[in-house]
Amino acid sequence: MAVSRAEQRAATRRALLDEGRRRFAAEGYHHVVLAEVARAAGVTKGAAYHHFDSKAGLFRAVVREVQQELGERVATAAERYEDLWEQLRAGCRAFLAAGTDPAVRQILLIDAPTVLGWDEWRAQDEESSALHLAEALTALTEAGIIADQPVEPLARLLSGAMNEAALWIARGGDAQAAEQALDRLLAGLHTPA
Repeated sequence: MAVSRAEQRAATRRALLDEGRRRFAAEGYHHVVLAEVARAAGVTKGAAYHHFDSKAGLFRAVVREVQQELGERVATAAERYEDLWEQLRAGCRAFLAAGTDPAVRQILLIDAPTVLGWDEWRAQDEESSALHLAEALTALTEAGIIADQPVEPLARLLSGAMNEAALWIARGGDAQAAEQALDRLLAGLHTPA
């Protein structure tokens, strides 16, 4: 059976994304050479430039994928619970645990803010895990589990704190201590029963 051009293009793009992700996670953005990614993926440098325009373009696509996967990981962890409060705790814990994943650590937490710039990195984060956090906080506020308050600043504060904690864990910080600190922080939001 013959492979269509669309299938071939998709396979080439996938091979470049996979190899780019592997290298960005292992070596860091600044040590990756697009021509070497193309060669390892079994395609020409021209094909790499056709699909992504530049190393930064490939990196941007990899960041988008890793962020989407992280958002899905957080949502899956939260969805294991019926209780809204436990959903928040589980999602936040899943986010912190992701700091031990080499791709999340190097690509999302270390390289993405500097390579993409803070504004673009935040915009991508807001489309994934930060969106889930804001939705969870809105549901908790509406249910009266946390005090009625503007959700956006609260979501940004928690997101920033968790990004920093995940980075700290990624650099060798104590994951269990971070999780305990997170639980204490979250408990401060819970309205008295």
